[in-house]
Amino acid sequence: MRFGAFAKGRTRCVRGSMNGQEREYAAMLNTRKLAGEVLWVEYEPMRLRIAEGAFYAPDFGVMLADGTFEFHEVKGWMERAAHVRIKVAADKFPFRFVLAKKRLARDGGGWSIEVIGEDAVSGSGITP
Repeated sequence: MRFGAFAKGRTRCVRGSMNGQEREYAAMLNTRKLAGEVLWVEYEPMRLRIAEGAFYAPDFGVMLADGTFEFHEVKGWMERAAHVRIKVAADKFPFRFVLAKKRLARDGGGWSIEVIGEDAVSGSGITP
């Protein structure tokens, strides 16, 4: 995996390269695809313009077996600006947005799933 410079000595993943959690989540989505729950999965399929000069690039585009299209974002931790971008995108675009956070093993492992936007009540088909 290639890394780029980031403020305060941290690194960030270069666009187009999955980090470890994204790879793990992609494996889970591919398992769902083999089970017939998911028809299509693509990593970083597009950038959405959410305001003048502001873009949001979701981690995954996912089409469920029923034809529902979702954008999935995978986070270990999340800065406020990233959360705001997802909420703005959910308000602006007619898609379901899913935020997946990796649970610690001591908390049972798996993924904590939050569906963002008006369509949140119908869920994403992912069992937390």
